[in-house]
Amino acid sequence: MDNQESLDRSSLDIGRHVPVTGGHESYNPNVDYVGAGTLQQQVPNTAENESFGVVDAVLQSDEFAAFLKKRSTLEEEHAQGLKKLCKGSHEFSRRPDNRQGSYAQHYDEVIGIHDRLADNGVQFGLSIHQMHEDLHDLAANIERGRKQWKQTGLSAEKRVQDSEALMEKAKAKYDSLAEDYDRARTGDKQSGRVFGLKGPKSAVQHEEDVHRKMQAADADYASKVQTAQSQRQELVSTQRPQAVKAILDLINECDAGLTLQLQKYASFNEKLLLGNGLCVSPLKGHNNDRSPRSLRDVVFQIDNTQDLNSYIRSFSAKAGQRSADIKYQPHSSLGPSNHPIPADPRSQFDIGNPPNPPGTFPITPFSENAQFSETTPNQRSEPDPFPVQNPGDQAYHRSPHQQTFPPSGGAVGPLQLPQPQLSSALYSQPPTSAAVVNPELTHHELPPLRPVFGVSLEDLLNRDGSAIPLVVYQCLQAVDLFGLDVEGIYRLSGSTMHISKLRAIFESGMPLLPQRGEQHLNKDCIDPSQVDFRNPESFFHDVNSVAGLLKQFFRDLPDPLLTHQHFQNFIEAARIDDDVTRRDSLHAIVNSLPDPNYATLRAVTLHLHRVQEHSAANRMNAGNLAICFGPTLMGTGSNIADNGWQVKVIETILHNTYQIFDDD
Repeated sequence: MDNQESLDRSSLDIGRHVPVTGGHESYNPNVDYVGAGTLQQQVPNTAENESFGVVDAVLQSDEFAAFLKKRSTLEEEHAQGLKKLCKGSHEFSRRPDNRQGSYAQHYDEVIGIHDRLADNGVQFGLSIHQMHEDLHDLAANIERGRKQWKQTGLSAEKRVQDSEALMEKAKAKYDSLAEDYDRARTGDKQSGRVFGLKGPKSAVQHEEDVHRKMQAADADYASKVQTAQSQRQELVSTQRPQAVKAILDLINECDAGLTLQLQKYASFNEKLLLGNGLCVSPLKGHNNDRSPRSLRDVVFQIDNTQDLNSYIRSFSAKAGQRSADIKYQPHSSLGPSNHPIPADPRSQFDIGNPPNPPGTFPITPFSENAQFSETTPNQRSEPDPFPVQNPGDQAYHRSPHQQTFPPSGGAVGPLQLPQPQLSSALYSQPPTSAAVVNPELTHHELPPLRPVFGVSLEDLLNRDGSAIPLVVYQCLQAVDLFGLDVEGIYRLSGSTMHISKLRAIFESGMPLLPQRGEQHLNKDCIDPSQVDFRNPESFFHDVNSVAGLLKQFFRDLPDPLLTHQHFQNFIEAARIDDDVTRRDSLHAIVNSLPDPNYATLRAVTLHLHRVQEHSAANRMNAGNLAICFGPTLMGTGSNIADNGWQVKVIETILHNTYQIFDDD
């Protein structure tokens, strides 16, 4: 039997060849000695299994140590980044040109709370890094102990195998001499002499010589047997139990160390979360005035009104002196007058009390057929929502409470007093051929005549008979003509004033500009259907305000363009990883939209596809457009984490425009 080959196959085995014996055996030459191979098959592999248990424990410890090292690195990077952010924000808030007052004070306190959170993260990272080092050292010590006891066991096994090999060799020599002695004893004694080194030997001498050698071999064989038995007995009773116990101790030590580190890791996590929670919302003590405030309390202490008032009062020293009241002072050359016109301009509209005689202040009437509404001195006629203006007389372009008079002195013609309120029925003019909106006139104080914003698409379809609202069509047309190459279109905000005026155009109409040669302004409002954004004058040459008006229309819809009903379906489709499957799922949901929603979405998508085709000039690719229109077209869900999937929905639709919508 090849014992060395068996040893190589079990490098982790401490020893297998265990004899089952209770003491020294007496030698009997007629009984065959039991070899090491038979004993090896009878011994269980207890030490080998225990050795593999050590290896498993060390592997588990190394794996958890690697996890702790990675976690400590992540925590340290996060904490250091947060501290760097807090430092930069603190320095920025201390700049003199930044907002001061309660905002600066409480914002600095918010930064301090985040700085304490970063300190907790740094301490947590250091703690688990120390745990990683301790666990790594423990695993290394266990591995060294395992290798040491492995080498000790292998040495004991080698000694037993060597003694058994010597025993087998002595047995073979003994067997050979025993066979020679048997032949010499039973052979023919008259056959002659046997020649030796010292001459011929007789048969008797030869038999005695062989018998003597056999006895020497027998004694050597018995000695080798006793040596092998003693070494095997020592292996079984002493060396193997010691190795097994040492290995069990190593396994228990490794398991106990790993369990301890896991308990420390759980404790450190609880300490981190509790510390962060107390930083964000500390417990209230008996003295609430001295206890630290929570992040919520700090934020709610910001007083924007007080900050604004303080900011305005800081410029009080730079404000000039209040000018004297504006009043009319007639020139002495215009005639004797001891009664100046009162400063209140409202009295000028009192037809019941005419000012001075006609010879003093000539009044230029609008028409010889002008009819004045009679009022008593205590009555005040309602102001016209669209005040009549006289071209060339810029002094009367304001409301009655803001009118000023031209200064006296110099060559001044006859002064024309403000004309009384006239009936629009008597002085209406035929509508002009071109509907040009007057950008200087709005009437936001009036309710909309035909509401457009905040009205559902279905109601607009039933009222106007168009699947695509007029405001959407006009805005898309204006951006297609004048905004495709404008950098940041739909990303940059337009003028709030312009957007408000454009909104008033579509909801209430606007007065028309006077045509050349006309003396008076038509007070009639235009039909919003006559608005044509192909003329940039209609939107103040501000295409960004047109883009803002379009987004405001979709934001004001009571039900978003993609509808609340299909919101969750769009989000689930956006989560699909495969591009083709995600596209087909979105296509099916788009086809299920109501007719006005589908038609409007198709027009907007084809338009945005044209915008992204000019991304080299306007810097608005599909991703940027999706960021601008994701929440606008889908609305806001209950979960803020869905905002990213809203962007994914719009981006996928834009990337597959002609697969979802036909281009006709």
